[in-house]
Amino acid sequence: MGQKCNPTGFRVGITQGWKSRWYAPKAAFGEFLTEDESIRKYIDDQLNRRPPYAGVSKVEIERTRDEVKVILHTARPGMVIGAKGAEVDKLKEKLEDLIDRRVSLSIVEIKYPDLDAHLVGTNIAEQLKKRTSFRRIMKQKCEAAMAGGAKGIKITCSGRLGGAEMARVETQMLGSIPLQTLQADVDYAISVAVTKVGTIGIKVWIYKGRYGEQVAARPESRFRRRARR
Repeated sequence: MGQKCNPTGFRVGITQGWKSRWYAPKAAFGEFLTEDESIRKYIDDQLNRRPPYAGVSKVEIERTRDEVKVILHTARPGMVIGAKGAEVDKLKEKLEDLIDRRVSLSIVEIKYPDLDAHLVGTNIAEQLKKRTSFRRIMKQKCEAAMAGGAKGIKITCSGRLGGAEMARVETQMLGSIPLQTLQADVDYAISVAVTKVGTIGIKVWIYKGRYGEQVAARPESRFRRRARR
């Protein structure tokens, strides 16, 4: 009865890995954890919440004795790298100043943004800030994900939708989302849209198939191009 579990936390250590991969003695653990959080917050503020809007979905951090390796998963790697690598060098310097350690940056491209829950949620949040119809944008994103090769998608928006006096929850779902199957590859993310009438929370679940049997993302079809227009 109402006992819900975070799909990512449910799978970490079983079918999914950790986003921070390092070991530290008890005395240094708190310091490293704080550094990881400050790195993620800085990258989100610089690349997702202001131009160039690089669409960074995930930040992975690995540590060695000498340096901190930061792996950025982004839908627009050109925006992160910049002309002749100028932007990525600036970002590297800023991170080194932030944590006072040597940092190495790696950029990984997300080839299919329609199958990434974080990017889908962020895009919906941006559209809601522009006062787009929430039903239309939720339906568009569901259709785009299914056209891109997802086996199921569920999107939930909660808050003062459409500027209504009473907050409510709206859900759109296509395909299937197996919530209790550990072997199911379910991508999950939470985004927040801060609008003039209040804050709207967005949750996205995308089911890509079982681990090892995921369907490869389909090339852009006529249906998908129509959904984008």
